[in-house]
Amino acid sequence: MSQSHIIPLTEGLPGQTIRIHHLTLEGTMRRRLLDLGFVPGSDVTVLQRSPLGDPVAFRVIHTTIALRKEESSQIYGELIGSEKNETTT
Repeated sequence: MSQSHIIPLTEGLPGQTIRIHHLTLEGTMRRRLLDLGFVPGSDVTVLQRSPLGDPVAFRVIHTTIALRKEESSQIYGELIGSEKNETTT
């Protein structure tokens, strides 16, 4: 039996896909992220980190969105896949 491992989006690496489990944000920022598609059950792909590591670009529902660590550290999900595992050179 496998047990899911819930991590914040900040721990995702480029190419990994995370299925959102829950958000701990409150107020306006929570509503804004929910409106953008960061809802429980949605799949989010980590696209790339900026050179200094913050912000990070994510793809959710065919849209690219950059989030600061402040926001992405409060969105939790389960790692479900990695694009890099499928292609090795």
